[in-house]
Amino acid sequence: MADKLERYRSKRDPRRTPEPVPAEPPARDPSSGLDGSDGARKPGGAAYVIQEHHARSLHWDLRLERDGVLASWAVPKGLPADPAVNHLAVHTEDHPMEYLTFHGEIPAGEYGGGTMTIWDRGTYETEKWSDREVKVVLRGSRASGRFVLFQTNGKNWMIHRMDPPARDPFPPLEPMLPIERARPPRDEEAYAFEFAWGGRRVLVLIDGGRTDAAREHPWLRPLAASFGSRSAVLDGEVVTLGGAEVLVCYDLLYDDGRSLVAEPFTVRRAALEALGLSAARWQTAPSWPGQAAPVRRAAREQGLPGIVAKRLDAPYEPGPSRAWLLIPSAKP
Repeated sequence: MADKLERYRSKRDPRRTPEPVPAEPPARDPSSGLDGSDGARKPGGAAYVIQEHHARSLHWDLRLERDGVLASWAVPKGLPADPAVNHLAVHTEDHPMEYLTFHGEIPAGEYGGGTMTIWDRGTYETEKWSDREVKVVLRGSRASGRFVLFQTNGKNWMIHRMDPPARDPFPPLEPMLPIERARPPRDEEAYAFEFAWGGRRVLVLIDGGRTDAAREHPWLRPLAASFGSRSAVLDGEVVTLGGAEVLVCYDLLYDDGRSLVAEPFTVRRAALEALGLSAARWQTAPSWPGQAAPVRRAAREQGLPGIVAKRLDAPYEPGPSRAWLLIPSAKP
């Protein structure tokens, strides 16, 4: 019987990587009996794991128990949440069963070098398994539903979600704009006050650990990668602080599959702060409810053009909105 792990071993030195490298070929699990000419597994399910792999390029590894090994695919953008969008799935070498629980740091310079964590694991049922098509039902804590992996031209594979969408659609990427006013509102307690940074407005859509905003601002790639599989749309400005461009974030339109545009500002702000965005090239903008005078004075002292008053109960409204007021730093 052919050694299904021969290719796996050829890529790894057990003296240099913490990955499991069994010395012997895997024994076929007699309990994994297959049923039917299409290779479908009998009801009851088998094990699977999805690992988040921060290697040279962030991706997720889907591994399905099959004949004593883990059939594996590297999925650069993770499992698709929408059946309208298929994701690339690169078929890789079979992995040993011990990989179901593996996590850790693969040394730099080794094959797959980088940090690997377990993103999800559970059981799955097979609806079809052939050389060109694999249909499964995943039953995990984070991933669930029916998926099909299918081979395209050459060696490429894709993964398709067969169930309805698992998340809200992304909101339209049009920013909410403040209306200019000479003075702060009288009912200050109904507003939060923030600095008007005078930078370049940007909405940053993050999905699958990537963002198109990095095309213009490559330094945002680590920010997107830090989100892992968590999807988000950040609203903010690119400003120059200390001689470097920095993303100052002050609103959150979408978080982990859920649209927040209909939520009041207080809910969106709390969700933004919970992300803990604080690094050399990105940060969460400060916000002060009901404190127009001191915030305006601080903006004037720092040479900023003004402040923005944001109604605490207002949803996110693309385009000009009376719920956001731009007030100049200098008093009239």
